[in-house]
Amino acid sequence: MTGRLEGKVALISGGARGQGEAEARRFVAEGAKVVIGDVLEAEGKAVAGSIGDDCAFVPLDVTDESSWAAAVAATEEAFGPITVLINNAGILSFGLLDRVKREEYERLLQVNVVGVLLGMQAVVPSMVKAGGGSIVNISSTSGLQGLPFVGAYGSTKWAVRGMSKSAAIDFGHRGIRVNSVHPGGIDTPMVAGTSGEAPYYKRLPVSRMGSADEVANAVLFLASDEASYVTGAELAVDGGATCGDHGILDQ
Repeated sequence: MTGRLEGKVALISGGARGQGEAEARRFVAEGAKVVIGDVLEAEGKAVAGSIGDDCAFVPLDVTDESSWAAAVAATEEAFGPITVLINNAGILSFGLLDRVKREEYERLLQVNVVGVLLGMQAVVPSMVKAGGGSIVNISSTSGLQGLPFVGAYGSTKWAVRGMSKSAAIDFGHRGIRVNSVHPGGIDTPMVAGTSGEAPYYKRLPVSRMGSADEVANAVLFLASDEASYVTGAELAVDGGATCGDHGILDQ
């Protein structure tokens, strides 16, 4: 690797598996010190242990303000002030909007929206101490377009997209960049059971599901100093899913 994150200290929520795990592994390989936070404690500890001394695990419930405070304190104690935050934790729900239960929707809001807000609020003082930093909020292609059966989930990802732009303005004068990443169909445990051979993926310009490593590559760029003039941006990692109706001529 090339040391693109040398000297960086990163906190990654939802780092016990999937995209968060891939990001943690890539970040350490590129020279960063990383703390992964998750409610999946056994899995998180195993991932951190397998990465090595430059990675640590902290229990993190992203809906709990005190849990974020503890995670930030533990990161600073282990490696110093935080310069990178990846708000990766999220939950997915399928269903028609007229059938979504209120309690299910409120849970989506708490994890996918409130969790992102609390994460940003928690790290800003640490990043100011460090002289600046980069926040990457993981949204979705559901935050760029309307899609069937994910209206409740998608609304939370639109919120992350909008909040990221506002945060870029609010935090910019403090040397903190904020961007959002919008994965499409990525082969992770969160979408277990979804077939990469489905006709939807075959119709994409890049006709397959994506991998967690491919998302990690995009997140790495935004976290690095290579993206020093990039803030408030939206980066789709979706095989071209949001280009338009790629099957329109097949009708």
